[in-house]
Amino acid sequence: MTLGDIYYVLFRHKWKIVLLSLAGILAAVALYFLKPPPYQSQAELLIQYVPQAGSLSLVGSDQKVIVPDSRGDDIINSEIQILTSLDLAEEAVTNIGAANILARVGGGSNAIKAAALVRNNLQGEPAAKSSSVIVVTFKHPDPQIVQPILQEVINDYFQRHYEIHSAAGQYDDALSRERSTLSVQLNDTEQQLANLKNKANIISLDDTRKGLADQIFKIQGAILDAQAELAGYESAMKQEDKAPLLKLETTNAQPAIPSDQIDGYNDICARLNLLRKKEQDYLVQGFTRSNVLVQEVDGQIADTVKAKARLEEKYPQIAGLGIASLASGGQAGAQIVALQAKLKAWDAQLDQLQMQATNLNSLAPTIVQLERTKAIQEANYQNLATKVENSHIDAALATGKAPNIKWVQMPSPPYRDWVKAQKLMAMVAFGGIFVGLAWAFLIELYLDRSVRRPVEIEAKLKLPLFLSIPDVSRNSHSRLAKIAERRQLRLHNATEDDAPAGGGDPSPGKNGALQVVSLERNPSLQPFYEALRDRLLVHFEVKNLTHKPKLVAVTSAGQGAGVSTIAAGLAASLSRTGDGNVLLVDMNLEQGAAQQFYKGKASCGLDAALKNETKEGALVQENLYVVTGNSNNNELPRFLPKRFAALVPKLKASDYDYIIFDLPPVSQTSITSRLARLMDMVLLVVESEKNNREVVQQASTWLTESGATVGAVLNKTRQYVPERLHQEFLSDK
Repeated sequence: MTLGDIYYVLFRHKWKIVLLSLAGILAAVALYFLKPPPYQSQAELLIQYVPQAGSLSLVGSDQKVIVPDSRGDDIINSEIQILTSLDLAEEAVTNIGAANILARVGGGSNAIKAAALVRNNLQGEPAAKSSSVIVVTFKHPDPQIVQPILQEVINDYFQRHYEIHSAAGQYDDALSRERSTLSVQLNDTEQQLANLKNKANIISLDDTRKGLADQIFKIQGAILDAQAELAGYESAMKQEDKAPLLKLETTNAQPAIPSDQIDGYNDICARLNLLRKKEQDYLVQGFTRSNVLVQEVDGQIADTVKAKARLEEKYPQIAGLGIASLASGGQAGAQIVALQAKLKAWDAQLDQLQMQATNLNSLAPTIVQLERTKAIQEANYQNLATKVENSHIDAALATGKAPNIKWVQMPSPPYRDWVKAQKLMAMVAFGGIFVGLAWAFLIELYLDRSVRRPVEIEAKLKLPLFLSIPDVSRNSHSRLAKIAERRQLRLHNATEDDAPAGGGDPSPGKNGALQVVSLERNPSLQPFYEALRDRLLVHFEVKNLTHKPKLVAVTSAGQGAGVSTIAAGLAASLSRTGDGNVLLVDMNLEQGAAQQFYKGKASCGLDAALKNETKEGALVQENLYVVTGNSNNNELPRFLPKRFAALVPKLKASDYDYIIFDLPPVSQTSITSRLARLMDMVLLVVESEKNNREVVQQASTWLTESGATVGAVLNKTRQYVPERLHQEFLSDK
């Protein structure tokens, strides 16, 4: 769409745009006088932080503090939802009274209606993006009640904010019930734990485990020592059985070895063997030399070796004795029996301790789980008790119900906000203009499918445009039609009342006579007919058409397009050029007449007009002959292509330069498309703003398919754009 197209739409539909714009302006004025903005009061609150009360998760801190920041939009929006809730509106209505609120809006005492009114007229919004300040506005037609209602709503909001976000007081009943439940659960857990401990015969699981481990370790050590000692005694007994008892003889060189020293030496040797076996067992079990137990055994071995060395130094011959026989074999046997009894007792104790440890290990998971449950229940119970106590204290003190909210602005005195009202009125006014423009462009682009401008002939219909003729009844041309009342070119029996006023088709007179509009009758159209004549002559010259006569048909895509007027005007213009003769043939069945006269002489038919001796009967003015298409004066013209083809040789042999045929509109049943192929040029007259574009396109297609050369004439065009803009943007139109 070009700028010229926009100008055309605007000026063509200017009255629609103007009327709708005036309607929008009048509506804006009506809003100003009939619906002024209500009175309003405004307050501002600063949300410093929001204490978020903890849920009933009983272990951990009871609440956390959330500070609104650049990411705290959700928090501010939540506070706005609380502030503008219907519950707060109902509380405000209860405290102020529904009758006072509804007095200026219809009256009544319906509390629900009053609460809905307060809720709908209460607005809260952040002062700016990511701001912690909430702007609260209340509107009402009564200036006396606006400020008190807003103050009451905010006071109720403080109380509701405290109840929602503070832990004190909000969970009293729930906390009390939960504490009672926990008390029962805690008692049950303690009873189960006591039963298990009694069953295991323990007081403390960890202490019992440690005691059993120590006892088992000691008994295992004692068993190892006794086993080593027993092995020593059994080895000594075996030596006694193999060798006779050594007798100690005294010599002068070496003193005799006392028997007690021999027994002591044998004990040292047996102990040394036992310690070394014990050390070997530790090393086999995976203990290293740096282990405390291994180092302890090493120390004992070292002491035993020293004691043995002292005896051997004192009694050198004692080293060769080995493990000497005891004073009596009964003592060694008694030791062996004693050690075996000890081992048996220790084995029994070890089995018992291991059984206790196994039983304890099987009960340990249950005991541990019960102890953990008991610890959690005790912590929860203590936490609940603390919460209930704090709630009671806070409720008793009732201090600082909303310490986190500060006043930035108290509710202002009532006033009217004309800024928003003016914006609304401006939107209504400009809305009318916009609707007018939208309606104009909607009609132009989608609803109106008619051919309106010359540019559409070539751009959309793909037809060469020969001429665009304005509507002389508009655009200040109508006055030119009354300049001169000259002789009208008409046939006999036509009256002055039968003459058309403008560029329309001539119609049958009151007495049924055919009329042809004279150029002298409407001189404003003469330049356009002459321009059409010149375009036609240029076309024939370009096509190098020199034969005579040249056949030109004038038709249309619908009734009332001005075909007869244009045909008559074109014929008259051609008759004034040179010495040529022009024959105008009326082929419209609707306009045929049984007899036609001119100056008392009957007009002849087409067959007679082609004869020189009868041409004068068809003479209308110099070089212009008008005949009807019928050959029988008593019948309406019934001209068929076969009949017309028979006349073609006569037409070509006649002395006419141009023969203009006024043909009926193109349709499926008309003869126009069948006669068009015999013409040198077919002018398709399109009535601006009346003929549908698709209909014209179909007519053009029929004519083109018949082999005719088609040109378009746009008739009755209207110039909406001012002359200056028309010349600047629409000069080709």
